[in-house]
Amino acid sequence: MNRTSQPLFTGAHGAVPPGYEVLKEEHEVAVLGAPQSPAPVTTTVINIRSDTAVPDHIVWSLFNTIFMNCCCLGFVAFAYSVKSRDRKMVGDITGAQSYASTAKCLNICALVLGILLSIVLIILVSTGSLMIVQAILELIQNYGGH
Repeated sequence: MNRTSQPLFTGAHGAVPPGYEVLKEEHEVAVLGAPQSPAPVTTTVINIRSDTAVPDHIVWSLFNTIFMNCCCLGFVAFAYSVKSRDRKMVGDITGAQSYASTAKCLNICALVLGILLSIVLIILVSTGSLMIVQAILELIQNYGGH
């Protein structure tokens, strides 16, 4: 190992603080060859199954949570979807399928209830507005002649 004193800062001042020196080391690179140990080489094989495609319905659950959240069914479906995704990440395929099935049923219920309530709301608003228009026209006819 060679020790040479060289300036550390080469800026405007160019002065080296006392006690500082730059160290240089020389390294040799050995050429690697065949393994030197007589032990057999062992390998590890990890099998990753591609049949783990369990749908967790998280996008559908998020849609139902935001738009069709009747009786909080969309939120509960979203919670089950997240649980399904967690089980899938851990590797518990059976648990993931169970949670995904529950999330799917809750999503179907939330969607059907949301659509039915939307249709009922549209019918009530349209018939209510028609009744209001009829009442106004009747008032105009009755009191407009005086």
